[in-house]
Amino acid sequence: MASVTNEHSYDRLKEVKQFDESKIGVKGLLDSGAITIPRFFHQPPENLPGLKPKNRPRLTVPIVDLSQQRSTVVEEIRRSSSTLGFFQIVNHSISQTVIDSAIDAMKKFYEQSTEYKMQFYHREAGKGAAYSTNFDLYQSKAASWRDTFQVAMAPDEPAWDAVPEMCREALADWDKAVVGLGEELMSILCEGMGVKSDRLKVLSCLDARKSVCHYYPKCPQPELTVGLAAHTDPGVLTVLVQNEVGGLLQVKCGEDWADVEAVPGAIIINIGDLLQIMSNDKYKSVMHRVLANPVEGARVSIAAFFSPSIRENLYGPFPELISAEKTAVYREFTYEEYIARFFRKELDEKSLTNFYRINNTKA
Repeated sequence: MASVTNEHSYDRLKEVKQFDESKIGVKGLLDSGAITIPRFFHQPPENLPGLKPKNRPRLTVPIVDLSQQRSTVVEEIRRSSSTLGFFQIVNHSISQTVIDSAIDAMKKFYEQSTEYKMQFYHREAGKGAAYSTNFDLYQSKAASWRDTFQVAMAPDEPAWDAVPEMCREALADWDKAVVGLGEELMSILCEGMGVKSDRLKVLSCLDARKSVCHYYPKCPQPELTVGLAAHTDPGVLTVLVQNEVGGLLQVKCGEDWADVEAVPGAIIINIGDLLQIMSNDKYKSVMHRVLANPVEGARVSIAAFFSPSIRENLYGPFPELISAEKTAVYREFTYEEYIARFFRKELDEKSLTNFYRINNTKA
């Protein structure tokens, strides 16, 4: 029998298809007793974090207390968004009960039998809800060790029939809470960049929401893969909550990767590519990734992604942020074209901001 390490005999597409059509996900592989990971999960060396240098920075993403005076909150969020592109918030409007219920419900789904979960596994985006392993499984050079359940929450009514019954109420409560928080944050971010506080809301940036739950079970060979490849988020804003299994999320700081230490009760916020573009580079959409989980307990995270619902409009830098001193850094485009480009490529370090950037523009 030919060795799987023989390049000429290895058929990656065949192995990927067999895995995908089995509908078992990475949790199913683990439950089946796998002690090694399939070769298509092996990341190229340049994507692997390697051994942690002793001097690598331990990063606590800036914490903003939303109960402070408005002007203080605006300034702290503006500063974090224009440098790191990430911040955490405390004393926010979402109760811990709502967060815990959503995470617990999704964890309960992932820990059901493989046979039960199979009925939800598919890649048909039009269904509005889907369970799968890696949305870019067929486009990427290597898969990442995680399973995902995503639900389009708006602008259309969620496809609740395609969502496991045990998760419906908790996800509905989460979305109801997160849209209020999203509106508050977008108002603050608008003030911070010097435009009308309802500018993003008027552009429908609250109205297309997707809840994406990632499940990172223990990886038998965490040194060979990652949980989520390095990337930036394409939308406007991401609101993230996670369970107690931390130490895996990393943010790129300069040329280095810094660990994000979770803060109990805090919600992690990060700027998306589209907001970097609309802010004309006032705000930064920063590369981040998740390491493969080396411990027994699974990491569970739920991210709410905010994007415009009006897809045919032109998007680009806000005209009020363009001047002779600060010309437009990006060209305009329709959101329809923009998001189609995102889904045609693998999740990687090539940000959409690079594609739409105008060359030789004043910084």
